[in-house]
Amino acid sequence: MTTLFVASAGGHLAELHDLAPRLGLQDDCVWATFDSQQSRSLLDGQEVILLPPATSRDAGGALRDYIAARRVLGGGRFRQVVSTGASVALSFFLPAACHGLSCHYIESATRTQGPSLTGRLVATVPRARLYTQHPGWAHGRWIYGGSIFDGYLLTRRATPRPVSRIVVVLGTHDRFGFPRLLRRLIEVLPPEAEVLWQVGSTVIPRMPAGARREVPYAEMQQAMREADVVVTHAGAGSALAAIRSGHRAVFVPRRRRYGEHVDDHQVAMARELDRRGLVLACEADEVTAGDLAEAASWTVTETGARTPFRWTA
Repeated sequence: MTTLFVASAGGHLAELHDLAPRLGLQDDCVWATFDSQQSRSLLDGQEVILLPPATSRDAGGALRDYIAARRVLGGGRFRQVVSTGASVALSFFLPAACHGLSCHYIESATRTQGPSLTGRLVATVPRARLYTQHPGWAHGRWIYGGSIFDGYLLTRRATPRPVSRIVVVLGTHDRFGFPRLLRRLIEVLPPEAEVLWQVGSTVIPRMPAGARREVPYAEMQQAMREADVVVTHAGAGSALAAIRSGHRAVFVPRRRRYGEHVDDHQVAMARELDRRGLVLACEADEVTAGDLAEAASWTVTETGARTPFRWTA
């Protein structure tokens, strides 16, 4: 029988894709996600079921995914469903539980202080198994399994690196732009620098030349490997991509009070990764050229000590 990996596109998909080898489930698995440049690049060569897209707090999208889930799970092919969210997890867990399938929900690493709304809803599904990536709030049914950010080492470069090639990642969320950060970067980035701008839904009156809504996963990975510094919103997928490319990114959280996200989980995420030393956390209105130079002075490498994720298959 086959495992079905379910996640929305973006950070949730990036986390699940990174965790899959640590779950020991690379073989005999199928992916269910939204159609995007990221999912097409990241899951190239794998079996993928494309789902109707759903955004944050999108009841209509969740319902459409529920209908799709009933169709996907009705054939008896799958023995378990594993998801990192977001709402698509609940859309699949409800019919999966009715079919007697095992359901495993791994809360996003961005949730440093407790479960998300999806996590709280998924916890109502009978016998759903729940995992957190932060030991501080593991309790009851929530089991600490490890983190996607385990097994990395921060090292200062022997020679300072000039900031001439920059990758800017503002995320691809349809509902939430990040104009505060984009305006600030236009002010402080060296005018002679070569910049790859991935701006998502962010629009300001004076857009930078070459700004792109979305960049294919493979192209983004290559650009990050070649960059001197990466500046990104404080999303788990963006942080993971930068770290795996060897960067201590300038990591900027969206804030709810500016309408940049549904809550302030990115603020907590930025603090946590800054505490680990894996990013340089900055506020959007306060990023400086000195921050870029400081971030470029460090490199991140894998220690080879990434342990299997602790879960019950």
